[in-house]
Amino acid sequence: MFYVYCVSLLIGGLSIVNTVFSYQSKHIDPQLWSTFKFQLLMLPLMLAANLCIGYGIRFGFKASGQLSFILVAAKCLEIFISVAMGFLFLKEIPSWKTWLGLAVIIGGVMLTKLK
Repeated sequence: MFYVYCVSLLIGGLSIVNTVFSYQSKHIDPQLWSTFKFQLLMLPLMLAANLCIGYGIRFGFKASGQLSFILVAAKCLEIFISVAMGFLFLKEIPSWKTWLGLAVIIGGVMLTKLK
């Protein structure tokens, strides 16, 4: 059950963070004050995202007992979410090199998890 909590919280938190930054890069003027105002308005969302990510890591560590594995898995999840945000906000289609890179990362994570 801790794995379900871990994955759910990590997906939620990492999605919030990547959505905020993707939206900022697409729709917010890059001048200092407009960016500052946007980031100030996003503080409650970023706090919620930080809590989700922190508790997701905590539940993952409780479930697996290996912090390094959970951190690497969270980074892999973030890469998937980043690719999805690139597609949603910037209409970037991932190339075969992107998919190959993701497959190499997943293969490495699975290799480290083998006993």
